[in-house]
Amino acid sequence: MKTALIAPRPLDVLELPDDLDGRTGVNRATGRRQIAADDDLAAVRAWLARVADTKTTFENYRKEAERLLLWSIVQLGKPLSSLTHEDLLVYQRFLADPQPRARWVSGGENGSGQKFSREDPRWRPFHGPLAPSSQRQAMVILNALFSWLVGAGYLGGNPLSLSRQRARRSAPRVTRFLERDLWQEVKVYIDSLPRETARERERYWRARWLFTLLYLAGLRISEVSGNTMGCFFCRRDTDGHERWWLEVTGKGDKDRLVPASAEMMVELGRYRRERGLPLMPAQHEDTPLVLPLGKSMKPLTRAALHTIVKAIFAGAAKKLRLRGDEYAARAAQLERASAHWMRHSAGSHMADGDVDLRLIRDNLGHASLTTTSLYLHADDDQRHRETEEKHRIDW
Repeated sequence: MKTALIAPRPLDVLELPDDLDGRTGVNRATGRRQIAADDDLAAVRAWLARVADTKTTFENYRKEAERLLLWSIVQLGKPLSSLTHEDLLVYQRFLADPQPRARWVSGGENGSGQKFSREDPRWRPFHGPLAPSSQRQAMVILNALFSWLVGAGYLGGNPLSLSRQRARRSAPRVTRFLERDLWQEVKVYIDSLPRETARERERYWRARWLFTLLYLAGLRISEVSGNTMGCFFCRRDTDGHERWWLEVTGKGDKDRLVPASAEMMVELGRYRRERGLPLMPAQHEDTPLVLPLGKSMKPLTRAALHTIVKAIFAGAAKKLRLRGDEYAARAAQLERASAHWMRHSAGSHMADGDVDLRLIRDNLGHASLTTTSLYLHADDDQRHRETEEKHRIDW
């Protein structure tokens, strides 16, 4: 294969020519390796194999490693293991405007950014220029890749370690959430959905249950997709009350317990009844938290769940616009909203309702509030009581 003929192809089917496979890369380490990889492609795959069981992380890591590897061999004509600090500076600028578009961007010169499957010959590594935040995230991931390859004895050094370190900024205030009156508009819209036919009722109860999970449990969309109804369980607290909990496997494969309030369990029972299931789930039941319409019992994908959420926001926004121009700004806010806004809304509304910040931290599965709060852990019973009393959906 001639180097000049190489075109961007997905990592899964990529074949490198001998002169670009990295076996003789100038940054190859000379000592003993900790991985079996002899070339750059195998080394990248070894790095990715560490996160193969975490879908979101794997896809993000693969995307960035794939883009850099393809850029290195196609644009620069040099192996990944020969990249220098100066090369990476050029790559950072490339991320802001991948050129030539026909080679790198889906939709080519017309700039459509249309997504194609990885098997489609029209597939490209980019859907358009990366925003500054996405550029920074890409370099963070690539720094992790290079550091790991150095630690594995594959590379002699990390070319990104010479980059100027950005001063750590204080975390910005959360602005992507729905204020209570706008959240009320969403609930009113959901409650206005038609329920004449069995299909319409199923769609209504599914939307209502999904938004209940996102708001009362503060779940990420990946957590809704990746957990089951068998994750609900009941236990007796120190006061002798039976309390329901939802055990969630979330970001980074970390488990956490989310209080399942009486409101949440009522909504779960209503949704299950509509699907012909017993009101309460059985232990280890594998029914997905949210089901497709019809008889299928397969879990909905993150993309499908996002589509449902965006459709609800769009419908509520449309109703707002019908009230007049004075509602246009609020409608536009709903049109921008995504499923993650519901998680921020849950946290913001709990804080506004004077729920202890340590309880919010534990409910949402945040690593910490401040360095000091790492040493604090709120009592589970208190967390359940405060969540039950102060964080309600009020359908």
